Amino acid sequence: MPPHQPWDPAPLPEVRALFSVLRAPWWIAGGHAIELAVGHCFREHSDIDVLLLRRDQLAVQQALRTWELWAADPPGTLRPWQPGEFLPIGVHDIWCRPGPSQPWRIQVMLDEAEGGDWVSRRSTGVRRAVERVGAPSATGVPYLTPEIQLFYKAKQPRPKDEQDFAEVLPSLTTTQRHWLADAISATYGDHPWTGVLK
Repeated sequence: MPPHQPWDPAPLPEVRALFSVLRAPWWIAGGHAIELAVGHCFREHSDIDVLLLRRDQLAVQQALRTWELWAADPPGTLRPWQPGEFLPIGVHDIWCRPGPSQPWRIQVMLDEAEGGDWVSRRSTGVRRAVERVGAPSATGVPYLTPEIQLFYKAKQPRPKDEQDFAEVLPSLTTTQRHWLADAISATYGDHPWTGVLK
């Protein structure tokens, strides 16, 4: 386990500059994705998340070649991510910082894929064509569509997740609402968000 270091989340322009060199798809995730979807900031963030498909994970080592990269092995142990090491299913998070005495700057998350489909790691029945997983922001930063991000947040919503849901709900299309409600019901069962969505 590395010495404790605080978080100092990288700003979106820095993340875009680092990851735009990649040929693999990537998306801003988490609360920042919700803010990109609604078009304005509305809360503070303790970190910044970037999502890639597991099959493209080694592209992270290319984008952050001079950084320290630590894999989060469940149940919560950080260990160095070795060059060329392919992280298996079950390891979803990578903490990234420019150097050993630097704060954490970016968290990379890995999701599954089959052929041309993104597949949720929470439920293999929840899937979508990879080209429909994200959207481009006005500033050119790709972000995870709000219905997919809210699907992950719905598992055990924290106050900030409830805030994200309330903020983006008015901008969701009927198709997005139905997809999210169906995905939540199929994965989590009864949920207070589904009644609001339909």
